[in-house]
Amino acid sequence: MSVSSRIMDISESPTLSLNTKAKELKLAGADVVNFTAGEPDFDTPDNIKKAAIGAINSGFTKYTAPAGTPELRKAVSEKLKRENGLDYGPGEIIVSCGGKHVLHNVMMALCNTGDEIIIPSPYWVSYPEQVKLAGGKPVIVETSKEEGFKLKASSIEECVTSKTRAIVINSPNNPTGAVYEKEELMKIADIATKNGIYVISDEIYEHLSYEEKPFSIASLGGMKERVIIANGAAKTYAMTGWRIGWAAGPRDVIKAMVKLQSHTTSNPTSIAQVAYMEALQGSQDAVKMMVSEFRKRRDIMVKGLNEIPGISCQVPGGSFYVFPGISGVSKNSMEFSKKLLDKEKVAVVPGVAFGCDGHIRMSYACSEETIRKGLERIMRFASS
Repeated sequence: MSVSSRIMDISESPTLSLNTKAKELKLAGADVVNFTAGEPDFDTPDNIKKAAIGAINSGFTKYTAPAGTPELRKAVSEKLKRENGLDYGPGEIIVSCGGKHVLHNVMMALCNTGDEIIIPSPYWVSYPEQVKLAGGKPVIVETSKEEGFKLKASSIEECVTSKTRAIVINSPNNPTGAVYEKEELMKIADIATKNGIYVISDEIYEHLSYEEKPFSIASLGGMKERVIIANGAAKTYAMTGWRIGWAAGPRDVIKAMVKLQSHTTSNPTSIAQVAYMEALQGSQDAVKMMVSEFRKRRDIMVKGLNEIPGISCQVPGGSFYVFPGISGVSKNSMEFSKKLLDKEKVAVVPGVAFGCDGHIRMSYACSEETIRKGLERIMRFASS
């Protein structure tokens, strides 16, 4: 007796496993500096928590529609109109149990056996595994530091086949923090249109941008019916544990996702839906504060890393990660990460987990004190 081959063929999430290991060491008494976590260290804003408490006290604790409450879908629709200039009706929006669940539903809705999904590297660790679970084939296209870790139109054209189903774009990006400009997205949109393929636009870090506001590829003419936007509550509102994500896209794709969700999780948590409505419609002051703090931390981390011999780090335009190159110290990111945790009790994620060895991912969703302490230890480790 054994488990299914579809599960055997996928890998455990390295970011979650390393974060778990770091927390276990800390619980055992070790002074661990943890740069692995992909979540804000801020608490969920009070107005959002109060809305959830109100939902509990009023008895809003039952099933909702599988696609989410009409009120929340309307709030998402209003957000898209207000912030992105996009018109989506209730039948074009689904609310799911977190951004990861949204993307899983998208892959399941789009992929037939053997269909190909183009994924730029470095990539968020779950994209390829979700494609495999759906019976598809992840087609990894490498990007380079010199190109800002962004997928180029010419690279896409080289790997489009008759089996290509979709292209994944993540802007701002995890792990690199890269933000795509409108002109770059226009070229990708042209290829998608010419070849009749979808674009999966993961915009979960949309509000964590430090220069210009990120541009959604769905805003380009003719792309609304070809793009599935994935977004959610976790990163913007420090709501990682609330598990609320959403997608907006072509009606037939959303309908397929709702059908799947009705047989798996059913609705997302009723209480969390009320909380996210308040997040979307209430004060955004907490978001502005968090973004301001993340910007300060980013600058401290980038400056500190670039002062370490053998390590180089670009300035990310968004998210709360840096993706420094470590080739001047080690060619093997896994070995580097393991030794760094063992010798200096600093936890980072090896770049090989994102399809790009020779780099590491570090989250600056932690205090300034923690960042400075970690940088001192990495300096000592690299020097030795």
